[in-house]
Parts: sequence; C-alpha cells; structure tokens
Amino acid sequence: MEVILKEDVPKLGHRGDVVKVAEGYGRNYLLPRKLAIEATQANKAVIEQMKASAVRRFASEKADAEALSKQLEAVSLSFQRKAGEKDHLFGSVTSSDIADALEHKGFNIDRRKIQLQDPLKSLGEFDVPVRLHRDVTSRVKVVIEKEAAEA
Repeated sequence: MEVILKEDVPKLGHRGDVVKVAEGYGRNYLLPRKLAIEATQANKAVIEQMKASAVRRFASEKADAEALSKQLEAVSLSFQRKAGEKDHLFGSVTSSDIADALEHKGFNIDRRKIQLQDPLKSLGEFDVPVRLHRDVTSRVKVVIEKEAAEA
C-alpha cells in the first residue's frame, strides 16, 4: 500500500513523503491516526501544493530564527547561587532557570529548546546552546557567581 505522510513518522519518513507500507500498518495505524493519507493522483497533487507552502514557511521561520539568534548572541545571563568548597553549587542551574531569565529579558524561548545536557553545578562562565530552528543554533552566555555570604 502506498501512502503520503502528513506528519513526520520516526523510522518511516518525513512529512510529504510517498512511502510503501504494509496493508495492515497503513489501515490500522497510519490512516486512523491521520498520520498519512492514501496515495491517489488527487492526493499527490494536494501534497505538492502543501510541500510548496511548507518550503516558504520553512524559509520564513529560518529567517526569523536567524534574526533572533543575532539578538541572543549578545545576551549574558547572570545567576547567583550558594556554593561550597571547590566552587561546587549546592543547587544547580537548569534549562528552566535559563528560560525564566531569558523571559525576564524579553525573549520567549521554550525550555526544551535550550540544549543543556546536564544542569550546571559549578561556578564559572558557560556557553549554552539554544536550538531555535532545525538549522539555527545560537549560544547564550551564562555566568554563575557565588552568592554573597550573609554576616
């Protein structure tokens, strides 16, 4: 059975691809979940139009992401945390903390776009990657300082 994918399906293909699948997989999984439509001549023409509009939308989203990337390159975030010996933090700085700090500076960025492998647990200066688009990744400077001890 040939189907046209309406969404990206892992290990099968991307949106707009025409793929051959087993009859049962197509009828029982892809079609009921609206992940694909049958590959008829009429549907193929509709998909070509959808692909053209998707290319235009992709280009505009990429341009917006590049403009935002230039703005983010100049941003420096500073955090003050309690630290013990050897400059090891008692807590940590997570992607949520960075997203909140960016929001206070006027950037609305989802925490899942911040590519932080592990929470930051030591003092210092870090370059944290932020994936704004599939092809655009920016870097934000994060500085973690020791909190002033209370007398």
